[in-house]
Amino acid sequence: MAEVLVAGTLISPFSASAQTTTTAAGTTTPIQHIVVIFQENVSFDHYFATYPNATNPQGQPVFKALANTPAVNGLSGALVSNNPNLNPANATGATNPFRLDRSQAATADQNHNYGPEQSALHNGLVDLYPSNVGVAGTAPSGQLFTTALQTTGVNMGYYDGNTVTALWNYAQKYAMSDNSYDTNFGPSTPGAINLVSGQTNGVINNLNGTASVTSDGSGGLSDIGDADPAGDVCSTTTGEVFSMSGTNVGNLLNTANVTWGFYTQGFDLTVTNANGTTGCKRSTTSLVTATNKADYIPHHEPFQYYKSTANPTHARPTSVTSVGQTDAANHQYDLHDFYDAVMAGNYPAVNFLKAPGYQDGHAGYSDPLDEQAFIVSVVNFLQENSGDWQNTLVVIAYDDSDGWYDHVMPPIVNQSSSAADTLSGAGLCGSTGANSALPGVNGVTHAQGRCGYGPRMPLLVISPWAKSNYVDHTVTDQTSIIRFIEDNWLDSQRIGSGSFDALANSIASMLNFTKPSATGTYILNPTTGEPAVATTAR
Repeated sequence: MAEVLVAGTLISPFSASAQTTTTAAGTTTPIQHIVVIFQENVSFDHYFATYPNATNPQGQPVFKALANTPAVNGLSGALVSNNPNLNPANATGATNPFRLDRSQAATADQNHNYGPEQSALHNGLVDLYPSNVGVAGTAPSGQLFTTALQTTGVNMGYYDGNTVTALWNYAQKYAMSDNSYDTNFGPSTPGAINLVSGQTNGVINNLNGTASVTSDGSGGLSDIGDADPAGDVCSTTTGEVFSMSGTNVGNLLNTANVTWGFYTQGFDLTVTNANGTTGCKRSTTSLVTATNKADYIPHHEPFQYYKSTANPTHARPTSVTSVGQTDAANHQYDLHDFYDAVMAGNYPAVNFLKAPGYQDGHAGYSDPLDEQAFIVSVVNFLQENSGDWQNTLVVIAYDDSDGWYDHVMPPIVNQSSSAADTLSGAGLCGSTGANSALPGVNGVTHAQGRCGYGPRMPLLVISPWAKSNYVDHTVTDQTSIIRFIEDNWLDSQRIGSGSFDALANSIASMLNFTKPSATGTYILNPTTGEPAVATTAR
């Protein structure tokens, strides 16, 4: 467990002696509400490669760092001028990292599958990103488009504080990590499942294909790809679907009578959007990407894979006051249910928020500008309407890296030798020893197909209790969020059965429970990402 310095002594932040305020009944810290904004498909370097230095071209939002801003493990020196991905094996995609302008917010979706992501790292050389996961694309009408974006080297591009302005400003006011990783390699579904269980082994009811699973080495299956949850009325009727066995954090919260929910736009099938779409077909068109995308994406909703926490018919909650409690909705809601509940004075303890597709940050149909509008709107809302901002923790995290370049070779804490693995050679990810082997569900001694950690991704915490203008170097992953929830509400109970939460460090190292560090509110403009009163470069 992470420790903090109090009166010259390192002690646990969950220890009573580390706190100078009264904690809520049933919590171990002053945090009474956590809101996890779980976004899509971004590597750390893709958003923070040059932090805190922005280019600040004329007419774009300005970012100028505070004088005492700490450095991050980003891109500099030879990584910029003579990058390993200039490797001729990348053919026309061979390139140094390059800045993507705000006018280039719309890009192609990159390859982010389990095996190709490992191949891009090339046994630690990190030099085959363009050839293994780079996907060239075309630009929407009117977007500045350069030759680099038309090759597989596009995934070497990164944004700076003139585009992902809000995230850079939040990092200044609150805390961020430069050492946080995808729990496993692979795309959205494994990332989402790891967020709630830390366990991608235990796939059952697999139908209509096997591309999203691999053998666990003991007769069972592990999830390595995107397939919809079986039984969800909005899931595909022809493509691959499956369910998950095992335990997730929702089960633990239910047992402890802690209020919680997963909220995703489009889940309420009774709503009709302004464009006339309704039911499972609710959709929104991005003005940035010009793409019409479904609001609700079934394979992004992890609790729907577990019979114990699924709401397959999208049943509505009994009332706004029942949100967070067990009823017909079974803790699975539309995003508007979160806003409605908070406005009604019913603010559940543990909340997972999923943006509508066009605002979730996923390249190909979303983008950093639409994503910024969503994140800022949520954080502004909580500061202005929750009535309990002083005891709230907002976490901004991601499900996978999308194949965007990151220069750090992740630590392999759990090796695998499934047919899908490629990092250390065909059929191998990491060492062949069993000393780092995590078990699976149903007594599987070492469940294959769970190699991790995967690529490095952004992680930010926003709260009065966040360390201000702080960069955390503690190794964390998606299950570090589970770890904090378990420590704060569940008396440090663990999911068990091979969950990565047993290995994870908590995100508590980004917080300071001796006293609030970031006092007051911090309202940003959702369009520019700047503080409410701001200027543009001249």
